[in-house]
Amino acid sequence: MNIFAAILACEIGFWVVLFGGLAARYLLRMKRLSTLLLLCVPLLDIALLSLIAWDLTVAGATADFAHGLGAVYLGFTVAFGHRVIHSVDVWFAHRFANGPAPTKLPARGRARVLHEWKDWGRMVLCAVIATVVLGGISWIVADPTRTAELTSWIWRVWLVTGVWFIGWPVWVSAASLVQPAGQEDETASERSL
Repeated sequence: MNIFAAILACEIGFWVVLFGGLAARYLLRMKRLSTLLLLCVPLLDIALLSLIAWDLTVAGATADFAHGLGAVYLGFTVAFGHRVIHSVDVWFAHRFANGPAPTKLPARGRARVLHEWKDWGRMVLCAVIATVVLGGISWIVADPTRTAELTSWIWRVWLVTGVWFIGWPVWVSAASLVQPAGQEDETASERSL
């Protein structure tokens, strides 16, 4: 089984279902169909997880890079999926249904710092989910020689989480502390416009 193809199919499926649901809501004015389509998004994650588990347990495959990537992809879609869907929904409503324009993230200031810490929190959630999935599948397979690639993904995802921590929330927080006096007020007044 080609797990890369399954991940790609799930990613394409995510965007097809998302845009199909939004098109049904805003262009066709079919709210029930839209809701039904958008509720199918988590089914793609379940399908991917089932394929990975089946490939390693029933088919007896040895875990490779794609199996680990699939678990991390699952963590990412659970942790960041709602925000992605909301952002695309706001854009779609603005573009096709005269909804309000999407708000832009300020370059600095308190709102930017808060945004970066929330995103890092989502990354921690992604890492926890990926770790649980990777560890759970490794435990179920119970053959360390076949699941070594999965356990190596655990440290990879936490390494990315650590780099993200330093590169974004810590860096943006530190930069906001050295921001010249009065610039915070200027940023706040720009947000109110």
